Amino acid sequence: MSGRGRHVRLATRGSDLARWQATTVKTLLEDRRFEVSLVEVETEGDRVRDELIHRLGRKGAFVRSLDERVLEGDLDAAVHSMKDMPTESPDELVVAGVPERATPGDILVTPNGGTLSDLPENGTVGTSSLRRQAQLLDARPDLTVEPLRGNVDTRVEKLLAPHRQHEHQRRLDAESGGETGDESSDGDDDDNATEAEDAPSFERTAQEWFEGLSPIERRALERETEIEYDAIVLAAAGLDRIGLARHVDAHDLSATEFVPSPGQGALAVTAVDGEPATAINDAIDHPRTRVETTTERVVLEELGGGCIAPIGVHAVVQGEYLRVHARVQNTAGTEEVSTNRDLPVEHHPDAARDLAADLRERGAAELIAAAREEAVDAAAAGPGESDAVR
Repeated sequence: MSGRGRHVRLATRGSDLARWQATTVKTLLEDRRFEVSLVEVETEGDRVRDELIHRLGRKGAFVRSLDERVLEGDLDAAVHSMKDMPTESPDELVVAGVPERATPGDILVTPNGGTLSDLPENGTVGTSSLRRQAQLLDARPDLTVEPLRGNVDTRVEKLLAPHRQHEHQRRLDAESGGETGDESSDGDDDDNATEAEDAPSFERTAQEWFEGLSPIERRALERETEIEYDAIVLAAAGLDRIGLARHVDAHDLSATEFVPSPGQGALAVTAVDGEPATAINDAIDHPRTRVETTTERVVLEELGGGCIAPIGVHAVVQGEYLRVHARVQNTAGTEEVSTNRDLPVEHHPDAARDLAADLRERGAAELIAAAREEAVDAAAAGPGESDAVR
């Protein structure tokens, strides 16, 4: 079916990232002569954003509300981050379009630069992903991994807040001669003079320093936080899509060691199976991305881990084959079953099922079962229990 003259009502969440993704799809469709309207939909995931999704067992909380509107006929299609989509969906709903994927890997963001090995001993890293948690602890067992929720910009603000606030206060103190407002001083002029001599000096005033900050750093100065993170880990694509990559200190993590979540970096446009879905597919589907992400999600579906277990799967088309890295771990990062394998592109769904079966037989099933038990126990314990993992 030709897109000419067809009007598509496209569902999206309201976050900056979600709207950026929906706008990207809107542009792709409009380039093929569709008329597109974006419709913002509040989701259950938005309403429970202060709790860990994996603890609630609600991986699809951001997805279901949008797809329900599509299934009811209120809207024609919905845009999702593919990595957030459950592997199970209603039979009448299909992934109509998969645009070309962005960078699939993870990125380490720090307040002032540095790599994973540069983080202080026993440092604190923020992430809400069990997969990232396990991979971090495998690479650096000394780290403390703390939960981190919110939109991408919110997570970056939580990282920057205590560090930028501390730096701002240092500059204010230096300008005031090292005075701290402590009324208990004994008034010793010699001690005060020594403190003034030892106070740091800066080339720029506190105001000049503030004016040089990026908007997100300025917002961080106003944010109250309970945890001081030494770093956070995010999807590189999300950081780039909302334009923050150039405003933060970040280091790409190897996709062979920090194996991404299935579908990470890709968008998925869902629609009811039929002529409209076919038209969307013809307009925006990227064959290579479709093959790679289908392979990754088939492995995930066959393993049955969903969001409750640390599972990374990354596939890259290389000629007639897909190079697939898969890694299943326990939540502490101390045990794993992994593989690197070439699969034929021509038969990639069946080959992906065989790969998953091999992983299960080698112990992945036991690791996933243990992670499921931990999730049940954590949900029973409630939010009052500590989420920190050593």
